This record gives sequence, structure tokens and C-alpha cells, in this order.
Amino acid sequence: MSTNTTGRVASGATDRARRVQGPVRGGLDLGGTKIEAIAVDRRNRVLGSARRPTPTSGGPADVAAELARAVSEACAEAGIEPHALSGVGVGSPGSVDPQTGAVANARNLPGWQDSFPLAETLSSELGTSVRVGNDVQVATDAEFKLGAGKPYRSILGVFWGTGVGGGLILDRRPWLGRGAAGEIGHTVVKSGGRRCPCGRRGCLEAYAGRGAMEARARKLAKKGKHTDLFHLMEERGRTRMTSSIWGHALELGDKLATELIDEAIEALGTGIASAVNLLDIEAVVIGGGLGVRFGAPMVKRIAEAMTPHLFNDWRPPAVHVAALGDLGGALGAALLVPRGARKTVDAGSTRRDD
Repeated sequence: MSTNTTGRVASGATDRARRVQGPVRGGLDLGGTKIEAIAVDRRNRVLGSARRPTPTSGGPADVAAELARAVSEACAEAGIEPHALSGVGVGSPGSVDPQTGAVANARNLPGWQDSFPLAETLSSELGTSVRVGNDVQVATDAEFKLGAGKPYRSILGVFWGTGVGGGLILDRRPWLGRGAAGEIGHTVVKSGGRRCPCGRRGCLEAYAGRGAMEARARKLAKKGKHTDLFHLMEERGRTRMTSSIWGHALELGDKLATELIDEAIEALGTGIASAVNLLDIEAVVIGGGLGVRFGAPMVKRIAEAMTPHLFNDWRPPAVHVAALGDLGGALGAALLVPRGARKTVDAGSTRRDD
């Protein structure tokens, strides 16, 4: 059975027919533009994966249906059935109740303000237990345990995508506060500044979140500012400005895209430096759709933008790109599943080892 350097197992008839010993867990990363699903073994090797677009209309039930489809597709690639999984973990935006798996106020998702029983709904659909955690915190946990955060006792994860989310590891333990710790996207970088998608003014996300940057681009384009961003969207059949569209616009030298990204970097530098001044963490790990897409050169610029605002500028934190790439959120979600339950899985059948 062949694997590449990331540990992903090649799919095919021989893989589907293999016998997998031990627990196989599912992981779901629910983002503003895409859903990533994986099935992993006890060593966190990816046996199967699937990606689907996040619905742009409907409500929580429609999003849950897409999540279930993504898990089914990842399991099909791994050669197992969803009910064979020892459990599924979900990294979700919004306010998450880790005890019940209910999610509310997922404002980057369609129609999702009220509490919705996500864990219960998915468990019924998939036939296995489901646990839900905050999307950015589980991705930060994965980087700490498996990725760029491994050498450190304390890290701040900053995930730059549709919004700007944060996760914290302090003294080797996740810090959740009263349930809403790590909301770096809603720290204020400019008093009385731009309106954020959360409804408040001056938040980091109002300047650096992909959704807010798209809204800003539309506003400026209506005022006559030239940009190729919307042409690139149409050309690629997209309804939203994905990370790749922003990347292509920068490669083409689009002036508006460059201006908005420059503003985002300045805001990120200000907001992250303020968090570092408060917590004095050892390292910052930058991921998310934009963070991973732009990679090390952009992360270096963010680190440089932090410097003027750091109190201990003689001893700055290490700043890294998320090492787990696009799969970090899904891997972190899979880590939510307890390792106690064990199943022996044949393609298409399940037997629990007691």
C-alpha cells in the first residue's frame, strides 16, 4: 500500500479491498467556502478525503446535509461505510456547545443564527457518534500536536480565511476561557473603524477577513475603482472570492487586490502583536485559506507588520505557516474523537472489537 510524503493513502480497488485494523475516525472542517472531510487511522494517516462547497443558501439543515455527503465521499475513498467510523469530529464556526454539539451564531454560513443540533443531526445521518468543537481551536490543537506548534509550550493559531479566527494553547493545554477565547478576529485594531460582519466597528476581521475584503472590493468597484477580481470570479465559475482568486489577482498585479491585501497584513500585524503583548506566547502559527495559499512570503510580511507593535521587540515570537495545510482543520476535528472505541473494518462491513 503506497503513501505519499503527507501520509495520504492512494485510493483504488486494492485499497478499498484492504483490511484496516483499529479505529478509523472521521474529521470535518466546516469553512465559509468549503467543507473538508477525511477518514484517518490511529496514526492520523489520511485514508480518504473529500471536498465540497459550503452552501450559500438555505440554513443549518442544508449545511449538515453537505457535511454528511462529504463524510460519505471520504469514507468511499477509504473503502468503508460511514457507520464503520469510531466517531466523527467536526470543527465548526460559531458558538459551539461541546457538551451537546449544538452550534449557534455561525454568521459566515447561510441562515445560521439560532442554535442547531449539529452533532445529533449528523449522528442520526451517519450512524456513528459525533463531537463538535470550534473550528479554529481544533485546527490549532492539530498544529500543536502534529504540525508547526510541536516544539512549543504556548502558541497562538491565527486562521486567515473567510473570517479571522484564533486558537490558543497555553502551557501545553487548550485555553477556551468561558467558551469564546481566541476570537482574535474581533479584537479592535481601529477604534470606530470599518463595520465588521459581526456588526461592530474596527475589528481585525473587518480589514482582513476574506468576506469583508470582498464586500469592500464590491463597494469600491461600484465607485469606479478598476479591478479584475470579479472577472476572475466569472472566469472560474465562482460565486465568491476564494483564496485562489485573490492569489491570481495579486499575480496579475491588480491594484485594488494589492491595496486590500496590504491593509489586511497591516491589520493582522497590529492584532496579532497585541495578543502577543498580552499573552507572551512562544509562537504564532498562521493558517486558513488565505494563510496557506499565500504561504511563507506573506507570513514573513505579517511578522514584519507585527514588529512595530511588539512590546518585547527584542524577543519576538516565532511565526510559522501552518504545517498541516488545508487538512489541519479536519485533522484537528478527528482528534476530538475518543480513542477508546475500536472497530475492525472490512470494505463495506463493520465489527466492533469488545
